[in-house]
Amino acid sequence: MTGARPTLSLAQGAKATRILGVGSTQPDRIVTNDELSQRMDTSDQWIRDRVGIIERRFADKDEQLVDLAVTAGAKALADAGVAPSEVDTVIVPNCTMPAPIPNAAAQVADRIGIKAAGAFDLNAACAGFCYGLGVASDLVRAGSANKVLVIGAEKLTDVVDPTDRSTAIIFADGAGAALVGPSEEPGIGPVTWGSAGDLVDLIYMREHRYIFQEGQSVFRWATTQIAPIAMRAVELAGLKLSDIDVLIPHQANLRIVEAIAKRLRAKGARDDMVVADDIRYSGNTSSASIPLALDHMRAAGTVKRGDVVLAVGFGAGLSYAGQVFLCP
Repeated sequence: MTGARPTLSLAQGAKATRILGVGSTQPDRIVTNDELSQRMDTSDQWIRDRVGIIERRFADKDEQLVDLAVTAGAKALADAGVAPSEVDTVIVPNCTMPAPIPNAAAQVADRIGIKAAGAFDLNAACAGFCYGLGVASDLVRAGSANKVLVIGAEKLTDVVDPTDRSTAIIFADGAGAALVGPSEEPGIGPVTWGSAGDLVDLIYMREHRYIFQEGQSVFRWATTQIAPIAMRAVELAGLKLSDIDVLIPHQANLRIVEAIAKRLRAKGARDDMVVADDIRYSGNTSSASIPLALDHMRAAGTVKRGDVVLAVGFGAGLSYAGQVFLCP
């Protein structure tokens, strides 16, 4: 071999990124605590006291995860005013696809009208949306993509034992999406992420069929370990806790959400910081919970364009991730 070694070219990415639009969807069927109490030993008050849920949405048997993702993704594009032809990458964070192949993302992209897209699923369970948002932002900044559609979608009723009080009262179905694109000014901060692999036995698939979680252990872990992760995300974004307008933790349990907010306020977050409580009417939708809550809060007017949002997801793995972003 003679001559100079060839030099590879690198793609030129965007200076910064932001969320261009969001969208979400839920099944039509509303399931109340009273309905659940008819088939297991529980009550409306017991569920409200322990997890804060009033009702949740269950998909019909013929309504699939991909269906939910398509609807949420299309709404995010419409919200952003972006045509499917402008999107080049689709990421679908989820942990409830019925089979590992084919993935959800390629099917979702095609049905929305996004042709020849880079498409992949991402499984970080309830931290999945924050993982996906971090990957999408980095793809755009690296020049590997221009506009990335991230859709957290779950059909948890497929993997929950309907007679298991520890899980059947919590989990639900839904999808939430965000379109990520280039920006002149930073609109998405750096992701901070990690995992506690020594604790994988706290949440897993029992008999490869039903989700199991050791509720008390997960509660203790989340209420002590997640606030520092959220604070690290604020630090990486170059901000102070007092700059945060909105906190959207993964909607796992209202008591966990309130505990995280309390710890952050003790460290400098404002008393008037808005805290998502979407779990009350949506249940725990795993990777869909953060974008679902954001879209609902925006529709209700409790979150507005330009608000500084701190999101942090955590769940099976035990995986966790968080970042700061501006509300579109």
